[in-house]
Amino acid sequence: MFFVLQSATTVDPIDSIAELFKQGNSAELTKQMASTLDVSLLRKEETYSNTQAGIILGKFFTQNKPKSVKVLHRVNTSNAYRLGVLLLTTDKGAFRVSFTLNGTKGVLQIIDLRIEAEKA
Repeated sequence: MFFVLQSATTVDPIDSIAELFKQGNSAELTKQMASTLDVSLLRKEETYSNTQAGIILGKFFTQNKPKSVKVLHRVNTSNAYRLGVLLLTTDKGAFRVSFTLNGTKGVLQIIDLRIEAEKA
């Protein structure tokens, strides 16, 4: 009985990250990132440290105030690998956000982050 209750209250990492995008919380998102990760922001691709990626996300959120987020797709069949695709609506338009989580020592971290303008 306890196990069932514990499972029901466990938050999916994809939902947690979606909520951080909705809040525009780059500081907490940085904590979810691997030490280095691939970032593609509006067609500019680069490998950054998590600190650099957090700064870039902070600027993005300053220029695009989040209004809502919807999880479009998730792959969560493995404890060591997850994939999420979000639709982020901001005051400047809609963006498709995709990210890959990889497990290291039992902790899932963002290793790839892509943000692109949503095509209508």
